[in-house]
Amino acid sequence: MDIKRIPVFVFPSTLNFYLSAKHTHKQLLTLYNPYDFPVRFKVLCNASTKYTVIDPEGSIGPRACVDIVVRHTFPIAANCNVVDKFRIAMLDHVTKETIGKRDIESKLLPGEPDNSSNDGGDNFQTVIKGDKLEERSISRQSTRIPSTSSATYIAIFAALVSIIGLLLPTKVERQEETSIPEYLHVSSHLKFAFAYVLGLVSYVLLRI
Repeated sequence: MDIKRIPVFVFPSTLNFYLSAKHTHKQLLTLYNPYDFPVRFKVLCNASTKYTVIDPEGSIGPRACVDIVVRHTFPIAANCNVVDKFRIAMLDHVTKETIGKRDIESKLLPGEPDNSSNDGGDNFQTVIKGDKLEERSISRQSTRIPSTSSATYIAIFAALVSIIGLLLPTKVERQEETSIPEYLHVSSHLKFAFAYVLGLVSYVLLRI
């Protein structure tokens, strides 16, 4: 039986740690599930002795995201400019079969934040799990990914345009002079279009 495959959405697409900037030795990796079904995830690494991850395994609900903390545990000069890779595997919530995966490059850079570069590696292993204290305060799951504010504004604007269009005089119905200029008199076909758009927008606004 064929296993369905899904794209894996992760932010950021690379992790850059800096030797001289301690605040960069701990980075946040966000795993997204934009689908209407829950998934499981697993974080692997080809240099697992150099990193710890808060909750390297878990579940993500439908249309939700999970933040995990990745900590570089050996920020020494000898590890600079070595490209490591994290593999984010998405699993079917019931069968636990892999349904998607994505590799994220990680590098320790000398100095402080300013420059970056990329390369590759292999042999993925389970990463070391971080301590429970940070798990409670940092690992979290949000309820919804996309923001609907911009879509709402667009829908409201389209509704207003449609309403104004419907209120304008119709060319074939004009019987006597009005204060509205002739170029603002619209055809009945255009009014039908405005009515159709208004109906669609009303449906969208009621669903938001």
